[in-house]
Amino acid sequence: MAQYFDNVELKNPKLYSFHAHVGGKDYLLTGSDGTFSKDGLDDGSRLLLETIIQTDLGKEILDLGCGYGPIGLILAATDSSRRVTLSDVNLRALECAKTNAKNLGVSERVEIVASDVYHSIDSTFDTIVSNPPIRAGKSVTYEMYDLAPIHLNKDGKLIIVIRKQQGAESAEAHLLSLFNKVEVVASKKGYRIIVAQK
Repeated sequence: MAQYFDNVELKNPKLYSFHAHVGGKDYLLTGSDGTFSKDGLDDGSRLLLETIIQTDLGKEILDLGCGYGPIGLILAATDSSRRVTLSDVNLRALECAKTNAKNLGVSERVEIVASDVYHSIDSTFDTIVSNPPIRAGKSVTYEMYDLAPIHLNKDGKLIIVIRKQQGAESAEAHLLSLFNKVEVVASKKGYRIIVAQK
């Protein structure tokens, strides 16, 4: 069975449209078979958004491993000064992200890129956000962390959501070896929001 981090072609994948309620607003989103949390906003992404949506993230943001785009697109929709790059290896998810960007009216401020981690990304950003694909394995998620500093501007931040039982403590310890400052800024239902600052 295809995983959300694979690119196995699916015949006639089913689409799922739903409303995500974040920060007092509703956002219409579409997911698909073969994408992560295909029919509703997952608890981790919701906590991440609710924690950072009104904070200063700078102007240039990367949503790494974006799936169908809920994190990056909602961040773009809530602040018209933000320019957001969304990247994922899953082409089905990126097609949904394009649809969602259009439906949310943010297509002009969003770039959608097919990329295996940072392989097709040359720019630097003020903030990188991610709900990392834990099931893809530690080699993938740790590459996301290890290469983040070279893709961040001065004082830039990597902000991730990760569950305690999926390695939050070891991820935090690893980030401390890469960044000047690392802190858990929110915690709920086993999820932790970790901010690592360059």
